[in-house]
Amino acid sequence: MVSAHSGQSTPGSVPHRWRAFAVCAAVAALTILDMSKVNVALPAIREVLDAGSTELQLIVSGFVLAFGLLLVPMGRLGDQLSPRRLFVIGLVLYALTSAACALAPTAELLIAARVAQGVAAGIQMPQVMGVLQRVFTGRERGMAFGLFGATIGLGTAFGPFIGGVFVELGGGDDGWRGIFWMNVPLGLAAAVLALWALPDLRPERRGRITLDPLGIVLFGVAVLALMLPFLFTTGEPSDDPRRWWALAVFVPAVVAFIWWERRYEASGRAPLVPLGLLRIPSYRNGTLLMTAYFAGMPSMFIITTLYLQTGLGVGAMAAGLTTIGFALASAATSVIGGRLVARFGRPLVVGGLALVLLGVGGLALVAAVAPAEAVPWLSAAALLLGGIGGGFVISPNQTLTLAEVPPVQGGLAGSVGQLVQRVGSAIGMAIALSLFYATVFGETDSEPQTTVYRDAYLHGLIVVAACMILALVVGLIDLRSRRIGAREEAGGS
Repeated sequence: MVSAHSGQSTPGSVPHRWRAFAVCAAVAALTILDMSKVNVALPAIREVLDAGSTELQLIVSGFVLAFGLLLVPMGRLGDQLSPRRLFVIGLVLYALTSAACALAPTAELLIAARVAQGVAAGIQMPQVMGVLQRVFTGRERGMAFGLFGATIGLGTAFGPFIGGVFVELGGGDDGWRGIFWMNVPLGLAAAVLALWALPDLRPERRGRITLDPLGIVLFGVAVLALMLPFLFTTGEPSDDPRRWWALAVFVPAVVAFIWWERRYEASGRAPLVPLGLLRIPSYRNGTLLMTAYFAGMPSMFIITTLYLQTGLGVGAMAAGLTTIGFALASAATSVIGGRLVARFGRPLVVGGLALVLLGVGGLALVAAVAPAEAVPWLSAAALLLGGIGGGFVISPNQTLTLAEVPPVQGGLAGSVGQLVQRVGSAIGMAIALSLFYATVFGETDSEPQTTVYRDAYLHGLIVVAACMILALVVGLIDLRSRRIGAREEAGGS
């Protein structure tokens, strides 16, 4: 059994672990929803708050930046304290900051509230992976990650639809505020449920809390230097080219961070990021694969929504409905994938990526040749195919990535994985949106609007396809290394 101060578990040792899973999955879905449903509300926010393209970009990217900066430090802190405590703190703060977003009278205050909301998400989300990694083992872990992947898929794809419902039912002036108001009762209810359902996973030996302050500073500088130029990229001619100078800080910051972490660990203290994690091939390859995958997936959703709404004049709710097939298909195959991953391993993920890539190709083909009135329906069919593959990617890869990570480092390992996913998403969306809007602004006035936005959409899909191809290459490399290792092990025995 897990005592009040124990972070260790054995198969079947944590009572009510599926109850804990339900709360973790619900909180993850709530957070992921906020990263996708806001996109549909941006046209309404632009009109009501008189927000420019830079302000709209910051409403999205401010959340992502704050979220990403806190993932690793909070994952480290959760491994040293009780994840349940940070879980509840994050949820309460999330509800309060969501209310601030809903009440924001100006674009500037909405940006500030979104940054604070990202801080809250950065506190609670690392605890989700930490709890799941520590209460599930063996075959049950694959099942749990399968269901968790289904939840993430549903949250990602249903977000635009839910956002569209609030925008259209609430009206142009106040509809977008409803997407934030919904978080308040849900967040507070989840906090109460977390106190009831989550086990107390405090470590057996309670020592002095160590957070490696210099490591946190160097880590934050590196993440900021990498993400900021992409977060301020809108594709408009007014983009300030000086933003790219931030990348000059990135390399020295990373070098200094690695040097300090090695020195800190050599002194017998716990570093912010144990670099030994990256020496685990399954963890390293799985993390790289998901970085590429998440660089493409959110970009696909946002440029598809933009094309349907601004290029073809489809309503917000109808544009959101286009992604429902992806959500349902990925949810179903995530559950199936969680059960099959122990049997098939990496080939399951590789096959899923191939299907996703076919779905992206289908979207491009539909936009290029289909009549405008048929595009939403045919795009939904292409996304359905992609969703079937997507479910075989996220949850099986999560299981394979964390399979060799010690459970006590589950929160930290999951946080690093989520961080690189957020960095990948920020970079992928910035490049895709930059190509999208650069095409829109670069076309002549003589071109029909549908043609302009179709070309912009096709250019954005090139970025999505490139990301999926990169993820597929990483998956094939990992598959080859696993087979070589298996042959060497068999020969040695």
